Amino acid sequence: MVEIIVGYGIALWGLMLEMSPYLLLGFFIAGLLYVYFPKDKVSKYLGKNNFRSTLNAALIGVPLPLCSCGVIPTGISFYKNGASKGSSVSFLISTPQTGVDSIFATYALLGLPLAIIRPIIALITGVIGGLVTNTIEKSAPSEKEDKKPVKIQETKQPGNKLNVMLHYAFVEFLQDISKWLIIGLLLAALMAVLIPDDFFTNYLGNEYLSMLIVLVASIPLYVCATGSVPIAAVLLMKGLSPGAAIVFLMAGPATNAATITVIGKVLGRKTLISYLASIIGGALIFGIIVNEFLPREWFTSHMDHSVTGHGSHMLPYWLNVGSSVLLILLLINGYVQKYFNRTKLNETKIINDMTEKTIKVNGMTCNHCKANVQNNLSSIEGIENIEIDLESGKVKMTGESIDLDQVKNKVESIGYVYEGEV
Repeated sequence: MVEIIVGYGIALWGLMLEMSPYLLLGFFIAGLLYVYFPKDKVSKYLGKNNFRSTLNAALIGVPLPLCSCGVIPTGISFYKNGASKGSSVSFLISTPQTGVDSIFATYALLGLPLAIIRPIIALITGVIGGLVTNTIEKSAPSEKEDKKPVKIQETKQPGNKLNVMLHYAFVEFLQDISKWLIIGLLLAALMAVLIPDDFFTNYLGNEYLSMLIVLVASIPLYVCATGSVPIAAVLLMKGLSPGAAIVFLMAGPATNAATITVIGKVLGRKTLISYLASIIGGALIFGIIVNEFLPREWFTSHMDHSVTGHGSHMLPYWLNVGSSVLLILLLINGYVQKYFNRTKLNETKIINDMTEKTIKVNGMTCNHCKANVQNNLSSIEGIENIEIDLESGKVKMTGESIDLDQVKNKVESIGYVYEGEV
């Protein structure tokens, strides 16, 4: 038992050492994208039912550091502001599969070939999914008229761009993925200790059967693009084929029960079918290509180093340790700030004779969801202040007059579940 605990600690610390420098760099670049990427002008590049719009959407989505919960409100906002269904699906497919943070994490644990292949696959599957959607989904003219554009607002903290960038990168964005990053690291370390070496080779030798099993397990599962990396690294080390790892890295981040529900509700059943078919088909096809045509050594030659913390990327040991300590402190800071923000929400007092109403909204899972709900509710006349607690899903609104029917319609129009006043 003691050996297992010690081994678990060593494996967990090894994963942290290897990933931390690249994660911090990825977060920094995510902050740069947040500050300088003009989301309010994106829709003009995505509005047509043609190849260029779907390609633009995929090119925009690949580097964006959005997980599958955060990409939903962004993609729906694009759609409601004029983006075609095809380009919206292209964005929804390509974005959660990868991002600057997960690309660096992939390089750290899985090596350069997968760090290159992963965004290429996300780009191709996004474009294909968008083109398929444009082909099978012929929007009626009345449907386009019913779309009521809501201006996409940038939700940034006051201050200079450097402060905004750092706050988003190392507070907001880190808060969004911290839960699933931690779960991914903990699960990966546990599997490294408990699963025997060559487990998949000995007990699940059929590469294509293993791909199907991984696919079935991945579709309803929620795991962010970055959190999926340490799990995939350990599975590869235990004998899983590179193709099956590709399936997990694609289908895990891009699909989950919540995403499937929202896409079906907002974009329609045909769009949902093309979305799922593109991801599932793409995952299997690219998994087969990787297994059949690319050397396995590309993906496994450095596996033994990835979990011991002595990786092959030649970074100084002090940098790995310092980055790991800094990442741990930032994770702690994120949870502390969440606690104090929640306390502040509960202690807020109403000034003057303004009306206060608190509702519960289900489906908000990250700061992008929070900003999306806040921006859309702020556009309703009579609402002057909104405070949201992500953990409980409570939305506190104050204003001279608050029409809950309008609030309900607005919440449901952007893909969330209105659960009434509390």
